Formats: sequence, structure tokens, C-alpha cells
Amino acid sequence: MSDVNVIVKRESAEPEERVVTTGTTAGALFEGERTVVAARVAGQLKDLSYELAAGDEVEPVEISSEDGLNILRHSTAHVLAQAVQELFPDAKLGIGPPIKDGFYYDFDVEKPFHPDDLKRIEKKMQEIQKRGQRFARRVTTDEDAREELADEPYKLELIGLKGSAAEAAEGASAEVGAGELTIYDNLDAKTGELCWKDLCRGPHLPTTRMIPAFKLMRSAAAYWRGSEKNPQLQRIYGTAWPSKDELKAYLEFLAEAEKRDHRKLGSELDLFSIPEEIGSGLAVFHPRGGIIRRVMEDYSRRRHEEAGYEFVYTPHATKGKLFEKSGHLDWYADGMYPPMQLDEGTDYYLKPMNCPMHNLIFDARGRSYRELPLRLFEFGTVYRYEKSGVVHGLTRARGFTQDDAHIYCTKEQMADELDSLLTFVLNLLRDYGLDDFYLELSTKDPEKSIGSDEVWEEATETLRQAAEKQGLELVLDPGGAAFYGPKISVQAKDAIGRTWQMSTIQVDFNLPERFDLEYTGPDGTKQRPVMIHRALFGSIERFFAVLLEHYAGAFPAWLAPVQAVGIPVGDGHVEYLEEFAGEARRRGLRVEVDSSSDRMQKKIRNHQKAKVPFMIIVGDDDMTGGTVSFRYRDGSQKNGIPRDQALAELVDVVERRVQV
Repeated sequence: MSDVNVIVKRESAEPEERVVTTGTTAGALFEGERTVVAARVAGQLKDLSYELAAGDEVEPVEISSEDGLNILRHSTAHVLAQAVQELFPDAKLGIGPPIKDGFYYDFDVEKPFHPDDLKRIEKKMQEIQKRGQRFARRVTTDEDAREELADEPYKLELIGLKGSAAEAAEGASAEVGAGELTIYDNLDAKTGELCWKDLCRGPHLPTTRMIPAFKLMRSAAAYWRGSEKNPQLQRIYGTAWPSKDELKAYLEFLAEAEKRDHRKLGSELDLFSIPEEIGSGLAVFHPRGGIIRRVMEDYSRRRHEEAGYEFVYTPHATKGKLFEKSGHLDWYADGMYPPMQLDEGTDYYLKPMNCPMHNLIFDARGRSYRELPLRLFEFGTVYRYEKSGVVHGLTRARGFTQDDAHIYCTKEQMADELDSLLTFVLNLLRDYGLDDFYLELSTKDPEKSIGSDEVWEEATETLRQAAEKQGLELVLDPGGAAFYGPKISVQAKDAIGRTWQMSTIQVDFNLPERFDLEYTGPDGTKQRPVMIHRALFGSIERFFAVLLEHYAGAFPAWLAPVQAVGIPVGDGHVEYLEEFAGEARRRGLRVEVDSSSDRMQKKIRNHQKAKVPFMIIVGDDDMTGGTVSFRYRDGSQKNGIPRDQALAELVDVVERRVQV
């Protein structure tokens, strides 16, 4: 035996040189540190059973870190697969990667899983977890793996994807994404006998006993490797956490998120629907939802006018040559509705975006540098053929309206324009009640881009500088830009901590060139403008859904479809309330009177369910004294308020856009 030197690196600490005996494992190096589940050696994740070599730089991987959670969840997915095959011996294995907040595993089974099946599987998983089976990694060859897994047709297919091809296949990189092929054996804790095995790149927890808390969530159909051309498998989703308390908190979060689901609230509050007769992803807004949408749009329109934007309108369909010119048919044809052949065979498309048409407006006449920056704005409805599996209420729709702006400016104006634009965007989002942000900078995808590297570098650096001026966290999204230019996206957290992508700002030197856009400079020469794409809400529909979930349907009074409802104690108080409501409406307020035959307490319950901000209750004393009584949304009440004072309070709350 001999000694070797290794370097131990930890966050917020100086590297430490350690001397260990040959054959020492990473687990022995971090012995006693119960939260360490793996090691990072020279940047690569390794099992704790990895034997250290001279000169290794080793970092502990905590279970609560992003990598640690992925390892925990991937290990739990293996336990799920083992449990399924113990209960359903004919089940064939697909893939089982970790995902955000959990994991899944795909199976080819004779019939779909029933909820009772999931209960049996979860119970079996608990048994396996308690057995403390050891995850043991071994390297194999393609030939040996094919022999071992001869009864697993989907695993055999994955072997052929080993390496870079696996990175492009849904979930496959978790199985065979590394250069060498490995199998993980689940070994009995006492005898070391093989209990189960799976093709996998790892790493994994040392034993199943180290899985602290998990739960199966649901099952669903899923195409093998995400392609509709492949067989349909059954996918089981689950979640796993470093502690039972964290699992409990996550399940409570899910329950709260379910209460806030915009599809559920949209139906309960009679705001919108997506009729089957119209089609998936195509919503209609009901009168009350229409009020909220109109108020959202009106306020945005007013703020844009104050900021120097000019409103334009463009049609919903266009000849295909326009999108050939812009490049969208080259890059986005799969996401567009099929063409309609009109005018003796000319292809017309429903527009998937507004920018090419705005370029035509810019190019409709000669432009001078004195007109720049020119800020064109449109509430433009676009259509994108999303796959049925990803359509989701208003947040992922096939027809939606973008609050779309395109700014044309000189290169010298670009930095200041981006700075003021980002400030404008963030302040407007704050006005709607979102105030917890970070920014994401999406950079060039070399496989999906047009234009020179120099142009991309200048645009990216200018965007980065504008983002940093906001003093917010800036996260890089390598390769995430659109084909024509880099992007800043505003990521906003809602009331329960979920992150939503909101506004996007893109710098584009390429479309102005493709459309040969020009303006006359101060020296009389023709020059090319810079184009900035900007969608503040992303889409009206999606922003509507985000706000609906953020407020759990209890919109602040300025956005609420009904700001106050009058509730008479008896029929004799209706006329008095109608007079009050009339005064309120003349001041621009949305006030109704409930003169139905329901008892007063039932009316109160009904309007509480409808999440109306104010109830105006009137009885004999109020009529005699010229007052009203306020009942607030939280159930508190204030009696005997003079009518003028009550109206003033309503107007003040609406104008200040505060929540009550």
C-alpha cells in the first residue's frame, strides 16, 4: 500500500491537500458527512465508491445541491423501476431521468397503470428502500450489454445512441450519455446478491436506504423518446426530497398551486373557456374575463403612449414569401400552421409573429435619423401550431395576442434605448403586482443563427451592460437566443415562488439587413437601423394566466371585473344602493347591486367566492344616516361610512392599484 495526495475543494474555503492510502474511496474521504451523496472529481460527478488517484481534485456533493437532488431523484427512479418489475414482471424498461422537482420512468406494459397500481408500487418502493440495497457501478461493453439486456428492447436501442447522439434524445443522456457504457447493479445489503440492474451512466446514492423521502404523483402516456412515430409507453412521475419535511412542504406547495390553476379559476370565476368546438389552444374570453383583459391592455396602452410608442395594426395572414424573406420559414416552419393556397396557388400563412410586418411599415417610406428611435407597438394576434401534448390553458396556446413592440434606432442610440426600455418593462410589470425578478441573457446558438460573430458579440455585450445596470441577478442561457439575435428575458416570481418568463428584449442586426431597411443619416448617406424586438407580457393570454394564479383570482380592485357589489339587507334598500352604484359608475368604477331573492348571508358567500374586493352593505341605519357599510375581501367590516367618503375610498384604492 502507498499514499497519494489529493486536493479537497469546498465552497467558500481554501483547497486542502490531503494524504490518503491507495484505494481510498471518495466516501471514505468524506466519512461522517451524512449529507454528502457523491463527489465531483476534476469536474466530473462520481459515486462515493470511486477510488481516489494521485492529484485528484475532489469536491463533496451535498444532497440538497442541484447535482445532489438529481442524484437522489435518479436513484429513486431506479427504485421505482425495480418495484414495477417486481410487481409486473413483463414490464419493459424505457428511461428514468431526474427532472425538475422529481423524476419519471417509462414502461412498456400491457395496460395503463391504475391509481391503485401506484399505491402498490409505492409500497414496494418503500420495502426496497428499507432493504438498503447497494448501487454498484460496473463498466461493460456494447456486446456484453446487449447480451445482458436482450429482453429489454428499449435499452438495446439506447446502446446504439451512446455518446453525443444520446444528448439529443429525450432523457437518454441519463442512461448512455457518457463515453463508456455502464450498468448499475442493485445488490443485497447482506449477501451481495444481485437484486436488479439497469443500464445507466450514474452516479447514484451509495444505498437505497439513503433515499429520505419520496412519493409517486401520477401516471401518463408518453411516446418513446418523445416522438409520435414511436410506441406509446406508460410514464410514472414521482418526487423525492432530502427530508420528509421538504417533501411535505413540496406537496403543500402543489396543493396551493392546484388551487391557483388558472384553468380551474377561469371556469369558477367565469372568465374564459377553451371550447372543443373551436379547438385546442384557442380561448374565448367571457364578459368578466374580457373586462380584466381590457383594463390590462388599456393601462399598458396608456403607459406606452406616454413613453413615445406609436400604435400600428397588421393583418392575421400573409403571403408565405414574407416569411421566406424574414427567415422564419427556414427556422420556424414546424411551429406554423400549414399554408392556405389562394390566388391561383399562392401560399398564405397565419402569422406566427408580427416583426416582418412591422419592417414593412418602417420601409413604407423614406426614414430620417430625426425620426429615430421609432417605436412601433401592436396588440397583434399570432398563431403557432403547438403540439397537443404541450398546449396548456392560456400559458401555452395556439392563438394568442402579443403586446409586441419593435424599436428602430441608430447604433449610437442602442445602449440608451436598451437601458430605458428595460427600466420601462420592469416598472410596468411592477405596476401589475410582480416585483421579484432576475434577468436571463440568452446567447448565440451556433447551429441556429444568422449573421457574423462580430455583430452577435456587439449585440450581446450591449444587452449585458443594460441588464447589469438594473442591479438584478443576471443568469446566462448559453445558446438560447433566437436565430436573429441575443435576448434578455425577465424572469418573475409569483406569490408562491414559481418563476415565469415574462418580458423579452432582443437586439437584431440581421432582419434590417434581410429587409434592406435604411434611414438617411445626418450626412445624407443611407444607413442601416438596429432593430430591437420586445414583448412585455409575452402574450396577453399568458400574462392574464400568470396574474390569475399570482392573485389566486383575487385581483386588486383596479383589475377586478367587479370592484364592488351592493348587498341590501332587505328589498327596501335596493333603490338606495342603485343610486350609490350609479354615482360610482359615473366615477369610472365597476359596481353592481345584487337584488336577487337570495338571503343576505348567501349573497355575501357568493361574492366572497367570486373574490369581489368590496361589498357595500346597506340597512335602515345607513339609509337614515346617508352612509354605507364596507365589507372587505378578508371578512373585516367598517360601518357607517358617509357615501362621499366611501366613493372616495373606492376611487383611491383603484387609482393607487393596491391590493385590499
